[in-house]
Amino acid sequence: MDRSKFHILEDGCQAFGVTLTEKQIEQFEKYYELLVEWNKVMNLTGITEFDEVMQKHFVDSVAAAKYVEMEKINSLIDVGTGAGFPGIPLKIVYPHLQVTLLDSLNKRIKFLDEVVDNLGLTGIETVHGRAEDAAKKAEYREQFDLSVSRAVANLASLTEYCLPFVKVGGKFVSYKSVSVDEEIAQSKKAVYVLGGEIGKVEKFHLPGSDMERALVVVEKKRSTPKKYPRKAGMPTKEPLA
Repeated sequence: MDRSKFHILEDGCQAFGVTLTEKQIEQFEKYYELLVEWNKVMNLTGITEFDEVMQKHFVDSVAAAKYVEMEKINSLIDVGTGAGFPGIPLKIVYPHLQVTLLDSLNKRIKFLDEVVDNLGLTGIETVHGRAEDAAKKAEYREQFDLSVSRAVANLASLTEYCLPFVKVGGKFVSYKSVSVDEEIAQSKKAVYVLGGEIGKVEKFHLPGSDMERALVVVEKKRSTPKKYPRKAGMPTKEPLA
């Protein structure tokens, strides 16, 4: 394997304190190949160029490693995972994680199953369903140390989708663009009502680029009231904020 072509991936992960093994690089390569192959028949990503996927999907997904003590996390759920970001890159980098990938589109679940199988990943499950429904089920509600999401929704809505999965004492990390301050201000009521508190807001440049990113860390302080999340579509249509 020619490792030099993975310099963006390796350097980017290194910037977040992660050193990749040869096996992990091979897994990322296989993931890339499957992503591009499946993307020809279904819409998984608008980004397909090798270096861009390495940076904007893989390195970006690993960013949480710098701001969350991943070694202390055992269980993780990626809500609205889409093509598997950030859940699969985090699983590749931290094999000890028990990962659940949740998505509402069955076609995407089939793609994720193929990736999991081809990469030889264990301790990872895919779940087809909406966050509003899955979060009401005892096997998922308040069962995870960490919930992550790169889904595109405002922070108040995302917190309602994601925080019910998190144990008290755990965290929800939302991957955002850098212009997130107003969203944070508007979501404070929602975060509080759902049992959370906004902790760190980490702003950074994606390594090797001028792309600015933010990670919003929501700490789970109290149990989420049973009535949340509200029924399908409501968190987006009428955010608690």
